Amino acid sequence: MLPHRRTGRSAFVCAECGASQPKWVGRCPGCGEWNTLAEASAGGAPSADTGEAVRITGVSTASFAAVPTGVGELDRALGGGLVPGSVTLLGGEPGIGKSTLTLQLAAEKVRRGGCALLASAEESPAQVRGRAERLGALHDDLWLTGETSVESIIGLLDRIRPDLLIVDSIQTVHVDGSGTASTAAAPGSTAQVRACAHRLVAEAKVRGVAIILVGHLVKDGSLAGPKVLEHAVDTVVELTGDRHHSLRFLRVVKHRFGPTDELGLFEMAGDGLRSVDDPSRLFLADRAADVAGSVVLPAMVGHRPLLVELQALLVRATTPHPRRSSQGVDSRRLALLLAVLERRACLDLGQLDVYVTAVGGVQVTEPGADLPLALAVASAVTNRCLGADVVACGEVGLGGEVRQVAGLERRLNEAHRLGFRRAILPGSAPEPPEGMSAMRVRTLAEAVAVAGLLPEPIQGARPSDPFR
Repeated sequence: MLPHRRTGRSAFVCAECGASQPKWVGRCPGCGEWNTLAEASAGGAPSADTGEAVRITGVSTASFAAVPTGVGELDRALGGGLVPGSVTLLGGEPGIGKSTLTLQLAAEKVRRGGCALLASAEESPAQVRGRAERLGALHDDLWLTGETSVESIIGLLDRIRPDLLIVDSIQTVHVDGSGTASTAAAPGSTAQVRACAHRLVAEAKVRGVAIILVGHLVKDGSLAGPKVLEHAVDTVVELTGDRHHSLRFLRVVKHRFGPTDELGLFEMAGDGLRSVDDPSRLFLADRAADVAGSVVLPAMVGHRPLLVELQALLVRATTPHPRRSSQGVDSRRLALLLAVLERRACLDLGQLDVYVTAVGGVQVTEPGADLPLALAVASAVTNRCLGADVVACGEVGLGGEVRQVAGLERRLNEAHRLGFRRAILPGSAPEPPEGMSAMRVRTLAEAVAVAGLLPEPIQGARPSDPFR
């Protein structure tokens, strides 16, 4: 008689990225992290007749309807609000306003007839109450707990039955140990963060309660903890901004129930975070339009048009290697545009220090910023203003060609709403709204020339007034 053969086998799983290896290695081949592999039993093969399947047409989507939170900019960014049973990871630097935002969310949930539970493992209930008094968020159906055990928090879900659970933060709670490597580690460790997240995600799906996990950011701006944390949750949002300024930006990095790359804007005030309903007007409120080097970009952030002022300043270099400094603009894209301006538009920039910025702390990454950024540099080097009512938008190629970008109609409508009447656009751009004139250009050299930013016209360009 043959001996019984083991059906189970062991594998080594990386706690950082989740990659599986047949044997232990010191460094994970998937993510490159050291000493993150732990042994896990792969178990035997499941029975072939235990699976179930349903027709996709018979699956109900009623449970995935977003419920408004009452915080306007968050609802806008998330496409309507929080979905019951979803798990959202909110990341941000210390002091940026994560706890303030979550407390406001909990208070709004209660004001709308719901119930919320805030598990604050970093602050005592007395500290949270003090903040709630300042924010006007004291309500009987807003529950607080200082528990750090995930099992204890889940027990409170059975007793209180809230519609919203906030865990502040995921790095400070822990799963009670049961002898396994994942639960014997200290709170905040890779294994504990992963175990806590998976447990809370499972509870959210079963109970239909929306859960918000507050997370920390590390030095490079990424979320602390294993990457599997971001994979496990349904939505990842990041709250960014300068702590010395009042503006806060809420960016949607991942969203299983709607579009990503959406942006919500808040202003920090004494009574908490206030939604900014018209950010374009706010960004341009203090603009000095009669200064050379200033051009307005009608940008698209997700599905939202946003007017952003791009500024450039050029001065004579005092070192053998001129400086290239950028804030809110990709430095590699800036270097590319400077090369195209020198080669295709005949502007001598080699001996000048170049400084560019996107006003308001906005991060501009889209290709539509190429043309206005190049025009801002040309305006600064010639010390000529482009005009207070002019916007520009278009992608610039290495050959100097100006190309079409997406969403131009919505961009131009937003610019027209705020009083801009002229636009420099690619040749294939759609018609602007009534009351706005457009100059379509084929190349960057032509755009610089028609904007009146060259000492003399370039051969082949049309230097006449484009807006007549």
